[in-house]
Amino acid sequence: MTDHPTQPPAQRPAQPPAQHPAQPSALHLAVALDGAGWHPAAWRESPARPSQLFSARYWAGLVAEAERGLLDFVTIEDALGLQSAGFDGPDERVDQVRGRFDAVLLAARLAPLTTSIGLVPTATVTHTEPFHVAIGIATLDHISGGRAGWRPQISGRAAEARHFGRRRFPPLDPRDDERIRPLFEEAADAVEVARRLWDSWDDDAEIRDVPTGRFVDRDRLHYIDFAGRFFSVKGPSITPRSPQGQPVVTALAHARIPYEFAAGAADVVYVTPHSAEEAAGIVAEIRELSGEVRIFADLLVLLGEDAAARKARLDDLDGAALDSDAAIFTGTVAELADLLIVWQRAGIQGYRLRPGAVPYDLKQITRGLTAELRGRGVFRREYESRTLRGLLGLPRPAGRYAEVR
Repeated sequence: MTDHPTQPPAQRPAQPPAQHPAQPSALHLAVALDGAGWHPAAWRESPARPSQLFSARYWAGLVAEAERGLLDFVTIEDALGLQSAGFDGPDERVDQVRGRFDAVLLAARLAPLTTSIGLVPTATVTHTEPFHVAIGIATLDHISGGRAGWRPQISGRAAEARHFGRRRFPPLDPRDDERIRPLFEEAADAVEVARRLWDSWDDDAEIRDVPTGRFVDRDRLHYIDFAGRFFSVKGPSITPRSPQGQPVVTALAHARIPYEFAAGAADVVYVTPHSAEEAAGIVAEIRELSGEVRIFADLLVLLGEDAAARKARLDDLDGAALDSDAAIFTGTVAELADLLIVWQRAGIQGYRLRPGAVPYDLKQITRGLTAELRGRGVFRREYESRTLRGLLGLPRPAGRYAEVR
């Protein structure tokens, strides 16, 4: 599930001043992919391809377009229940996209079709064993040559718990901190288990020496012996240490408890400010918790000279104004570039853009926005690394269990 928003429905943020700041630093850009786009009616307008939503070819095209634009990474949405206009449970609507692929499996299918862009699937931890998630993400890192990430997600919805039958949840209230905090504490343990499992093979554990018949050095595989409130995991992993050592962990956060989770468990946090002033406040709060986590802002974007008219048309099709936990931007790529640079001054280091409709708004990002930012000297002209950690400026960590040799 989406980590619980506590802010009112977003409107378009106030436009920044037209002038460009002098010599801003480079920005990181990612896109969040979800079906036909983040507007519920996006599937109903050309050039959407609803007949192809459940095909590998469709998703391969989207990720290839994102890589064409030299974006840092794509995220792929997932959940343990059908999409719904209701907060805690399925609805009866048949005029919105319902159904999705498993994000980790989809990312593994897309990895061989790409060369440089990061792939960050969502995987829920509340009803999922961390051992399974850890080996899935490690496998993705191997298949992609070091471009894997993960967005751990909590699930507090009663309807999703009923799919598994092992836990019973009351109806969800996102303002109930006593209910929410244990879910994030469990998520923190799940991430810690995964990180230990990723380190449970030393980098040189595989010998593969045919003459001696030794494929692996057993002394370089390690039990993790994790025993916590929610999990007890012996280890080691069944998957050798992957190219990045530690795949990139990301988290969506809207309020203090998820900020604490992201600061302690993630490499990148996605936040949802609605103005530069609010962005500065969120950055200050997170920096009190962590000086290391990369801070990205989420924005839902509909782009182009006709963006406002397109949004109105889609709103009419859906029967309601577009609503989001993130700020909603409608305007040109030049206006969006202005906003990104102004928010960067508040401490935002990168952006995860949610295209309102794909492929239209995705192409506006990859072909229009990136060119605009490149012209201002704040976006790359080529990929400078073949690993996601390298693109984000994160070092490759040494394994925690490895002995100095």
